[in-house]
Amino acid sequence: MLEFNKGKDGEVIRIRDLYKSFGDLKVLDGVSLDVYDRENFVVLGRSGTGKSVLIKLISGLLTPDSGSVKVFGHEVSALNKYELMELRLQIGFSFQNSALYDSMSVRENLEFPLEHNARHLTRKQMKQSVEAVLDAVGLLQTINQMPSELSGGQRKRIGIARTLIIRPKIMLYDEPTSGLDPITSMEINNLINEVRERFNTTSIIITHDLTCAKTTGDKVAMLSNGKFIKQGTFEEVFKDNDERIKQFYEYKFID
Repeated sequence: MLEFNKGKDGEVIRIRDLYKSFGDLKVLDGVSLDVYDRENFVVLGRSGTGKSVLIKLISGLLTPDSGSVKVFGHEVSALNKYELMELRLQIGFSFQNSALYDSMSVRENLEFPLEHNARHLTRKQMKQSVEAVLDAVGLLQTINQMPSELSGGQRKRIGIARTLIIRPKIMLYDEPTSGLDPITSMEINNLINEVRERFNTTSIIITHDLTCAKTTGDKVAMLSNGKFIKQGTFEEVFKDNDERIKQFYEYKFID
């Protein structure tokens, strides 16, 4: 059994000199980062810059060409398949498209991960877990609805609820505000912050949305051409005169 303890300084994820290519396409070119307990860490960049590849490497869905990815002190690429399954139960993956099963009700979508990963629960405990996470995302009233009856924002929230139901220590959000109107996007941003406070999660948020980065990020890393060109608070990153960063300046924020 693996142990999942943060480092002495609160470190949860440690990445060093990470490289990943697909054929001749170099996606990650020596990136390094540290993510600490209960921190919201935003990886910001244009579409196609390798942001989603990064979180797939963290969860062991991809293997790096070289470099180190450690989660709770464990080198992800060195884990066997059973250890990797243990690790993935500590990681919640919130997909860009919510990844709900259209043929299942909201209740059944949320029960599904419990039935596969928490078989010790009684039906009563399962019901309580489903209702608790739905209440946490403000959608308890949708419990018997089908995904087709939900708005895009509601689907995002249900997707986050389904991820939270196994009580992960780490949340990986892949473009959480993609395809949403500005007001609904702000609601999702606020929910990400609420999840951290309520469930004590450590999070990596992959986005090209500056409002999402500013609202949710304790730290922000700007990814460009496979490299982190700047890391720091949102304000520190956007004080930089690097032309690749200044290209984002004309974005209009929502107060």
